[in-house]
Amino acid sequence: MTDFTRMDRRDFLSITGKAGLSTLVASAVGVNFGMVQVAEAAVGKGKVSPFRFAILTDAHLFSQADHKFDGQMADAVKQVMSMKPLPDFVVYTGDIAQNGTADQLEKGKKILSKLTMPIHFIPGEHDWYLDMGTAWKGNFGSPTWSFDHKGVHFIGMNSILVRDFWTKAGMSAKERMGVMEMLESPIAGPWGVREEQLDWLKKDVKNLAPDTPIVVFTHSPLWDYYPRWNFQTEDAPEIREILKKFERVMAFHGHVHQTVYNKIGNMGSVGTLSTSWPWPYPDVKLAYPWSQMNRSDPAMFTDGQGAQHIDLERNFAGAMQYDPFGDMLNPNMKNGFKI
Repeated sequence: MTDFTRMDRRDFLSITGKAGLSTLVASAVGVNFGMVQVAEAAVGKGKVSPFRFAILTDAHLFSQADHKFDGQMADAVKQVMSMKPLPDFVVYTGDIAQNGTADQLEKGKKILSKLTMPIHFIPGEHDWYLDMGTAWKGNFGSPTWSFDHKGVHFIGMNSILVRDFWTKAGMSAKERMGVMEMLESPIAGPWGVREEQLDWLKKDVKNLAPDTPIVVFTHSPLWDYYPRWNFQTEDAPEIREILKKFERVMAFHGHVHQTVYNKIGNMGSVGTLSTSWPWPYPDVKLAYPWSQMNRSDPAMFTDGQGAQHIDLERNFAGAMQYDPFGDMLNPNMKNGFKI
């Protein structure tokens, strides 16, 4: 892991510019708080055509009609549709459902149908383990995909696969889902993308040039953030090894319901706000710049949730902005991050 504490500002800007990671220069922009500038840097051959995309994640929809999480997801969709210009596409990084039922997934699909741009989906554990992804795939397609867009290669993978713990235990589908809903479950074991997707990834990037900018989407982080809560992906080291030939790799993940940043080697990682609730930060020291958002205000139910959008420039630098529902990212109408 890079030792950011030994770097001065100029060094940090250079590294984050190459990785597309934020430099945490926070300011207010219109009604959207927590603008994070990304350093300008001359990287690669500049083949990227500027564009914008948005990320939504972790709605955790329940089956009840008009549940409060339904409205919060709908608000995030409205935020995306109010962006000027509109994003080229949206990526949903998992946990549309809370219990993986078909009605919950279909409800999420209906809310997301208000988006007029293409949407790419990956699953979370709450979407998957009731029927092992059958209903999710029926609504959203393959959980493993890649595409090229304006000079950038995008990759999506299912990172919440666990070894079979349910057959020997004689668990029902509902019992299996209950285990996977537990935050600190010791039963399921660590998650991963597993062998089949690792083989797919090797083939997918085999013929790409090293200066191709890579963006990866998974539900769980591709680094050991806090394994006790499964804030990690077991075979992330293998993913990073496959992608180490590339000059610029950016990874986005959901699951942690909070803003968090990390960099290992050539891969920068960014966590994304949920549209349901914010998790507290685990008691671990984060690498510089210690970019935690402020704790949520219990008097404001939607504080700490929202959407995220990213503007990519020609050099794979750009700006990343969180569009929160509440004011967590803007304490005292000043900088939106605790630095």
